[in-house]
Amino acid sequence: MRWLTLLLVLVIAALQYPLWLGKGSLLRVWEVDQKIAAQKQINQGLKARNASLDAEVRDLKQGYGAIEERARSELGMIKQDEVFFQVLENEHPLLPQASAAKSVPGTVKH
Repeated sequence: MRWLTLLLVLVIAALQYPLWLGKGSLLRVWEVDQKIAAQKQINQGLKARNASLDAEVRDLKQGYGAIEERARSELGMIKQDEVFFQVLENEHPLLPQASAAKSVPGTVKH
């Protein structure tokens, strides 16, 4: 009886080996599931990027507004007979700049 029990335990262990450590084991299935989930997230980001690029291409094909906007923002172009104003903002608009106070003669430092 003891030999029969030992034989059955060995048979069960031999049958369980592929399930836990073999080619299609549970550990490998879990790893592949993790890789699939990561790839799905990457694919979702790429789909969003592709949709954005597709919309941009459609805008560029359909009208001149998108082309004009790109020319202005990326290339700094302006239309003929158009006046260009550039507004520079200080870091602290309420406080005078320290370098300006130093360079102007006749200013008083407090």
